[in-house]
Amino acid sequence: MRSVRARAAIGATLVVAVALVAAGFAVLSVLRTNLIDQADLQAEVAAREVAGQLALDTAYADLDLDDEEDHPVQVTDEEGRVVFVSQGLRAISGTGSAGVSPVPSASVGATPSPGDDDDDGDDDDGGGSGRPERGEVSSDDPDFSDGTATVDGKQADYRFAAVEATTSAGITLTVHAGAPLAAEQEAVNTVRGAMLTGLPLLLAVVAGVTWLVTRRALRPVEGIRREMAAITASEDLARRVPEPDSRDEIARLARTTNETLTVLEASVERQRRFVADASHELRSPIASLRTQLEVAEAHPELLDLPGAVADTVRLQVLAADLLLLARLDAGEKPGAARIEAGALVREEVSQRTGDRIPVTVEVAEGAAYEVSGSRGQLVRVVGNLLDNAQRHAENRITVQVAADGRGVCVEVRDDGAGVPEDERERIFERFVRLDDARSRDDGGAGLGLAIARDVAARHGGTLTVHRAPEGGAAFRLWLPYAATA
Repeated sequence: MRSVRARAAIGATLVVAVALVAAGFAVLSVLRTNLIDQADLQAEVAAREVAGQLALDTAYADLDLDDEEDHPVQVTDEEGRVVFVSQGLRAISGTGSAGVSPVPSASVGATPSPGDDDDDGDDDDGGGSGRPERGEVSSDDPDFSDGTATVDGKQADYRFAAVEATTSAGITLTVHAGAPLAAEQEAVNTVRGAMLTGLPLLLAVVAGVTWLVTRRALRPVEGIRREMAAITASEDLARRVPEPDSRDEIARLARTTNETLTVLEASVERQRRFVADASHELRSPIASLRTQLEVAEAHPELLDLPGAVADTVRLQVLAADLLLLARLDAGEKPGAARIEAGALVREEVSQRTGDRIPVTVEVAEGAAYEVSGSRGQLVRVVGNLLDNAQRHAENRITVQVAADGRGVCVEVRDDGAGVPEDERERIFERFVRLDDARSRDDGGAGLGLAIARDVAARHGGTLTVHRAPEGGAAFRLWLPYAATA
């Protein structure tokens, strides 16, 4: 019951069962109605034939009755007394008559009693009673009723039709003629029995086919599950789940799963490389600092205090960079403070008193370039871009703040060697330095640009590099306005 196959099979079987039962009831109802209509027609034809003879003053003994066993006939007068019954009819119900035995004195040609004739001549024209005129049969639709009749000792169900006829003497008679319902009952019972016999078999077929089809449809899912279990057990993210050739939801699930595994593999590989690179970067300053301390312990006069301080500062900066990257990777969202980009750039440049090359700031007077985010992180981005420019510029560094479309553009340019076009994306990777020949002290750890791009992305912006008019590199930081951030 907990499997998808079982639930699908049971659900499909229940739906089909309800539909078949409803259809069965509808078929039986239509069949019964059609057969009863046929019986009504037969009874009406038989009743009108007898009523026509009575309207022509045919004596009861001379009535021509066809198939009296299948169409029993009973005739009653205006007072509901039975005046004639067909041969073999012994009992009848459903006609509303007082009995089945005919009144001995009644006959078609008998003269009605004085109470039966109207002195004002209403019988001549039918009056307003709705009865047929003399010598005619009623043209109104007959009344139909269900009942039973015993003919030649056999009782059966019949459908009776009642038709009125008026003799030339003005006597109105009602003819009840019946049509047997045995054929209708037999047909309905036969169809009902066939349905009751075939329904379980059909439901069994539906359940079996649904089970097999669902099993076949879910077979790729089971293959995906087994492969995912194997990947989890082996921790081999290079493996992929099988993708079926179909273009259905299962195939899309397999493709999405493989895409997720690809992203997960890249993330894990990036994390491993990050840990390895971080360990490598930390090892050098730690080893250098330890060596200096051990030498100072043995020979205090040889202590290189400025070198120890420099290594400590480098460790502090590297630890801060690694901590910020960890927070960014964890999905830390920037704040929502409103920051004026021009003022932030001026403040950061004014605090850099030890730079090798003076920085020129270009900001339009009176312009407001407000962005939204974390002030500390954006200061870090500007500082990293300026540090990079200081390492590569020859004589000039320019920072320009301007509006750009729907946001603010902060561009840091230098007149250095620039960045080769095929390396303009690689330099934003972590621990990547294009100047490998430089010392680590001068070239940095290779995290500044990676941090700058990650922070820009977290603020809904971008960071790209282009060729500057001065010939060097132009790093362009774009951030959305505070109103649309």
